[in-house]
Amino acid sequence: MKLYSTVRGQGQAEQIIEKSRFIAYVSPASTKEEAVDFIAAIRKKHKDATHNVPAMVLGDKFQVQWASDDGEPQGTSGAPMVQLIVNEGITNVVVVVTRYFGGIKLGTGGLVRAYTSSAKLGLEAAGICDVEEMCLLTYEVDYTYLAKLQNLSSSDDIFTISDIDYTNVVSVTLCTPPERQEEVMKAVTNLTGGKGVLKNQGLELVKI
Repeated sequence: MKLYSTVRGQGQAEQIIEKSRFIAYVSPASTKEEAVDFIAAIRKKHKDATHNVPAMVLGDKFQVQWASDDGEPQGTSGAPMVQLIVNEGITNVVVVVTRYFGGIKLGTGGLVRAYTSSAKLGLEAAGICDVEEMCLLTYEVDYTYLAKLQNLSSSDDIFTISDIDYTNVVSVTLCTPPERQEEVMKAVTNLTGGKGVLKNQGLELVKI
């Protein structure tokens, strides 16, 4: 079941509006400390910019919403970016839009459109994905069963293989929705003739 949407990784996008250069930087962030560090890094990278406008939304229920206009007229940049992120249903994300002023004033409405459109381009570049609670089952199996597990994964939708570790046996981590855990365990038992050894199982938040 989908818990919320977030970004898959870091992203960057750039556009020129009325000679002003807008560069959007986006990163996943699960804590305020991570977001603050990312903002600081972008401000350091673009310390010569006219503005570095940050915004963050954190928590599975969007509990943390924070932004700064960084010298732009109040309410024209940071707050609209937060509103955009929340309206898109995205959380655990930090965005910084850097602006190099091009000499032409955009006006209140123009600034709102410039910053929100830049943030949206950055989010798209970072890749939007869903986060679901999934069950991870790690089995140790003989090498002779690996291809069969891979075939079952590709032919059926009950699990995906999220990790494979090759040692004297094969350690395979299977990812499945919690409600299908028993079904997967029975499938592995049948496929391996009961020789697959379950070494670890647990719930984890996974980007889908």
